[in-house]
Amino acid sequence: MQYTKTALQNGYANQILSIDLQDGKIAAHSLEPRIRDYFIGGRGLGLYLLHKKINGKTNAFAPENPLIFAPGPLGGIPQFPGTSKCMAISLSPLTHIPGVSNFGGHFGAYLKYAGFDALEITGIAPDNTMIVIDSVKGEISIKKAPVIDQVFELEKVIIEQFTAAGYEKKNIVFLTTGIGAANTSYGCINSHYYDAVKPVDGTKGLYRSKQAGRTGLGSVMIQKNLRAVVVLADYPRGENPYGAADWDKVKKAGAKLHHVVKEVDPQSLKMYRKGSAGLIAFMNKEDYKSLPVNNYQFGSHPQADQICGKFYAEHLFDHRGMDGCFPGCNLRCTKGGWVTLTSGEHKGRKVWVDGPEYETAAGFGSNLGMWRPEFIMEANWHCDNYGIDTITTAVIMAFLMECYQRGFLTKEGTDEFELNWGDEQAALTFIHQLACEGTDLTKVAGAGMLDLITWIASQYTKRTGKPNPKKELERFAMQTKGLPFSLYRTHRSLSMQASYAAASDIGAHHAAAWLIKADLLGAFPTFQDKAKALITYPRVRLGNDNLGLCKLPWVDVFNPESEKRKNTDIYINPASQEIYADFYNGMLGTNMTWEKIFEQTDRDINLQRVMNVMTYGKNTGEQDWIPDRAIGPTEDNLYETEKDYHDQQLGIILNKPLAEIQKMKTAEKREILIKHRKEELKKLISVYYEERGWSAAGIPKVETLKLIGLWYFLNEETKTKITKMNGQ
Repeated sequence: MQYTKTALQNGYANQILSIDLQDGKIAAHSLEPRIRDYFIGGRGLGLYLLHKKINGKTNAFAPENPLIFAPGPLGGIPQFPGTSKCMAISLSPLTHIPGVSNFGGHFGAYLKYAGFDALEITGIAPDNTMIVIDSVKGEISIKKAPVIDQVFELEKVIIEQFTAAGYEKKNIVFLTTGIGAANTSYGCINSHYYDAVKPVDGTKGLYRSKQAGRTGLGSVMIQKNLRAVVVLADYPRGENPYGAADWDKVKKAGAKLHHVVKEVDPQSLKMYRKGSAGLIAFMNKEDYKSLPVNNYQFGSHPQADQICGKFYAEHLFDHRGMDGCFPGCNLRCTKGGWVTLTSGEHKGRKVWVDGPEYETAAGFGSNLGMWRPEFIMEANWHCDNYGIDTITTAVIMAFLMECYQRGFLTKEGTDEFELNWGDEQAALTFIHQLACEGTDLTKVAGAGMLDLITWIASQYTKRTGKPNPKKELERFAMQTKGLPFSLYRTHRSLSMQASYAAASDIGAHHAAAWLIKADLLGAFPTFQDKAKALITYPRVRLGNDNLGLCKLPWVDVFNPESEKRKNTDIYINPASQEIYADFYNGMLGTNMTWEKIFEQTDRDINLQRVMNVMTYGKNTGEQDWIPDRAIGPTEDNLYETEKDYHDQQLGIILNKPLAEIQKMKTAEKREILIKHRKEELKKLISVYYEERGWSAAGIPKVETLKLIGLWYFLNEETKTKITKMNGQ
């Protein structure tokens, strides 16, 4: 299809590209102003487009389930730090509700430069397919893709194909996935972009990748026989190239945040050196014990310094070049380095690894009882190369290790294979078998945590003749709504427990409400503070997903001016939020406070919830819970490992002297503690529902949806079901 690219206006291209792989239809549609202005972009716009295409019976692998990519109006503007984000949205094959994943790199920006605010892909191609959006020629095409199952081999072929056709590497960005996405329900999508300044072998230039890992959207992509999406574009040129209402205001806002990052990060988290792996040291602190160790059984470990950000920074990360995942971001936290592979068909090969990020470092490190960073980087590379989510893979492996530890699995029932804490070679073998459906164990593990629980329980009962242990397994299978936990042990943060249980509607992921660090630092001392945070922080965090912004320059670079603010939550970094408001107002021509800007996020938060109701129905609220392991010690010995802390907590709960608490039996103390924490969590979730304007069963009320204007964008099937769920 030939098309004409229009100039950007207020950060929008004002067009949506729709491609049906089944019949090869390609069409560009105008983005209606009422849709654009209500849903803003990114996650919100993607959820709306998903809602339009599906109904209550649609499943993730149905041809009509769209795979959507959407940047936001502030994405792709290098005059401001951290404008690299794009959102991937679809029904999730892992959770069976809407799945959302943000990713960095250049793809979202280039999609907008090519003339589109969103790309929606439906249908299933008859053969392996590649979409090419060529804004240089004004041409969009569906081409046959090379049949290559490994991501970095496919990357090489795509680069060669388009450079041979005369395109410069800096103008070629693309998405891929691999064989692991085909054989699991948690495939990831790799976003490839050219880093022109990273030195390699005496020259400069290296293709790097970021991942849309969560909720299995790579599995949707490969099910559609879609191997790659390529965008060929360049940066807009001229004065005010992004169509800002007030370009000077935008540039001034960018300069302000750039200055804050430059002054603060080298003196605080040092993300320019450590990347997000620097968070390991904080979570591992004795006072916090929030680093998951051995499937979240423990919260700290003396060997954690071997896999912390400081170690990576000093021994493995290559600091040459800029290390920003998009131009203009001086946080420079996109770290990576070289490692020699010890397993698989590429054994002995030296490869570049982008990462690990904190989640992957903790997932393949402390949570598996692994303390060698080179192993973590290798596991990271294999998952990216196969196209599978590192977080889900690592948490499922930790669950399996504990099942072996506790005798629910034995090597006699798993083809003489066994996963044990600290066994690197077994872990790597598992990853290779998982990607290729190598055994019965990895086949069912590839289906996800919920299927795995059922299978292990059945195998155990057959082998031993004992009662089905499913309820016991569910206590330490770390998932919510089918999505394995991101890597935070939440025993000491009630706010984060509620975030995983209810505020994160895609499942147990930290994107919606990463409250644990602020909570541990004392930001939410009262129950009311915690309840308020479950509303205010998701507005900002998911609001960034709508705008196309990275959260790190806000959340991990504390503006010193914020500390001077009075009668407010300084941990939400209000001084930097004001800079973001200037950026937003300068681009869109509005005059809104940052609070009002992010209140708009309530629209897509409610839309996500409404679509969850379409799947769960009257049981929606029952899904808002977390395993016992995420609440407190599930066994007496786990209570004893943190006895002093637990005893002090019990003293407060029971209003008894510590000496009296210490005389009680451990089993009794543990039971009281867990019961109390569950009651507190239930109460907090109930208050969250009330604050959101949802029913006691977690169903959005009709009056709430009308009040925020969402009701008028819902289809009739949804309106009917929501009305019925509210007893009207």
